[in-house]
Amino acid sequence: MESILNKINSPSDLKNLNYKQKEELAKEIRDYTIDIVSNNGGHLASNLGVVELTIALHSVFNTPEDKIIWDVGHQTYVHKMLTGRRDKMNTLRKFNGISGFPKTCESEYDCFNTGHSSTSISAALGMARARDILNENYKVVAVIGDGSLTGGMAEEALNDAGVSKSNVIVVLNDNEMSISRNVGGISVLLGKFRTKKWYTKTNKGLKKTIEKIPKLGPKIVGFASRTKSSIKQIFIPKMYFEDIGYTYLGPVDGHNIESVEAILKQSKNCEGPVLVHVVTKKGKGYKFAERNPARFHGTAPFNKETGEPLKEKKKDYSKVFGEKLIELANNDNRIVAVTAAMADGTGLKEFKKKFPNRFFDVGIAEQHAVGMAAGMAKTGLIPVVPIYSSFYQRAYDQVIHDVCMQNLHVIMCADRAGIVGNDGETHQGLFDMSAFSLIPNITIMAPKDFIELEQMMEFAVNAEGPVLIRYPRGGEDENKFNKHPEIISSRCEIVQEGSDLTIIGIGKMVSRALEVAEIMQKQGINAEVINARFLKPFDNEQVLKSINKTKNVITIEDGLLRGGLATTVDELIAKNSVQNARVENYGYTEFVKHGTTNELEQLNGLDAKSIVKTWLNSGNVE
Repeated sequence: MESILNKINSPSDLKNLNYKQKEELAKEIRDYTIDIVSNNGGHLASNLGVVELTIALHSVFNTPEDKIIWDVGHQTYVHKMLTGRRDKMNTLRKFNGISGFPKTCESEYDCFNTGHSSTSISAALGMARARDILNENYKVVAVIGDGSLTGGMAEEALNDAGVSKSNVIVVLNDNEMSISRNVGGISVLLGKFRTKKWYTKTNKGLKKTIEKIPKLGPKIVGFASRTKSSIKQIFIPKMYFEDIGYTYLGPVDGHNIESVEAILKQSKNCEGPVLVHVVTKKGKGYKFAERNPARFHGTAPFNKETGEPLKEKKKDYSKVFGEKLIELANNDNRIVAVTAAMADGTGLKEFKKKFPNRFFDVGIAEQHAVGMAAGMAKTGLIPVVPIYSSFYQRAYDQVIHDVCMQNLHVIMCADRAGIVGNDGETHQGLFDMSAFSLIPNITIMAPKDFIELEQMMEFAVNAEGPVLIRYPRGGEDENKFNKHPEIISSRCEIVQEGSDLTIIGIGKMVSRALEVAEIMQKQGINAEVINARFLKPFDNEQVLKSINKTKNVITIEDGLLRGGLATTVDELIAKNSVQNARVENYGYTEFVKHGTTNELEQLNGLDAKSIVKTWLNSGNVE
């Protein structure tokens, strides 16, 4: 049988298919998605769950004229296949290949870049309002789900859109991991009834006529309205959406293409904001992902026949963090753990089992997580809050206002700090050191290896005030170091003494500093290697002593140069008027696209050979 998928080069090709053909297309897409993700890694369960929904959306709406904004964006693999990128899917998440998220620079069908959750409704409402101001005519659709409605930004946007009267369609992809199921047939029936224009006009006209009846009119309208609401509350738990201004349609089986298309066509006839409730199943069609959608949310390459990873997962920083936190919590009942829907990803799975009453998963709500932790700290607990570095950006105000301004003992752990690789710009953890270093009262640390992470966690529990520990994804360099001196506040570690060059690294880049020193030694340059340990408070005395000795300085960090280690050292040199010091800073200066960590570090000149080459080519040691 000839492949239907191979004939789909744009969404317009879908409009020529009947429903039986679309069902066959869905099966082909599902198989192809499993093939691609099993080879490349990526987000599997969420994409398998939206196959039929994506086909229906592109069948009903006229993209790219109509705009579809995908919340989070990791569930757009099917969308990419249907919009001219089918033959490029084998490059998914690879260096110079297509992204695992929507990218406006990649296709006109990607109308808005998304990578963090809860943003789609805001963007959609912005586009809808711009369309109205410019007197243009197209539909705007936000597809949101996967727990994103727990994010405060989504609630803010829902509230605004509800009173906006703008024609904007919100498709709620209810994948059984966020909003609960609704009641069936009666709600669908009422939804269809409400979409008829004659119903809206008649309802308003009848209301106005009755209100004109002297004395009794307003009472009759009020009684009818209350009765109608009471009846609908019985049948439709999702009255919440109607109460804030939406026409609510659904729920509908998200794996029945004909039903989804029918309800989407209804949504196009509605005036004002519409919410379409689509019920799907994460991992649909692949038994291993259906059984364990969390495991296949974001996955490394795997054997599609068994569902098992192709490579055995090594011990990483997240696991070390989780194990050490259990040890610390055993000895101190004030320690609690707070996560924002990432218990497994941040290493808290076992902590949750062992201390269920001291574990708090607040959903995708980083602001609330940090704000709540501040409240806990204020009353004597020691909250530990591991959040991916790129997601900590969403709680920056709470870190400043709720934690640091009150000098509260909250231990913030920025997991996935630095380059994380294939997820690209939205997930690279480049901003934590630069942003957090500006805040008063905070202590910022980064471990060189697993053992130092454990030491820093012990230090953090016994410290005072806010503490940030940042550590990378993975942990390839855990066996490089034999010495682990005691952690003392604001004290660096001299890893290797030297006389010609000072190389200062922080976190995982301490091992890179050693690699550079080894190559430099072959060039006759004797380098002193410093493990900064603390970005704040910085060891000004020891670092300045080394710089005055060598008058040649290299800083290496896996974050932005401005505001991070480079800025700290440069300011130290300037403030102390160090004369004739040659300084080279190695880090990042812009957003970093997707690729492997090694590829991206080489691209940005952060591998050891590139650092040495740049240093030697730009001048000799003084």
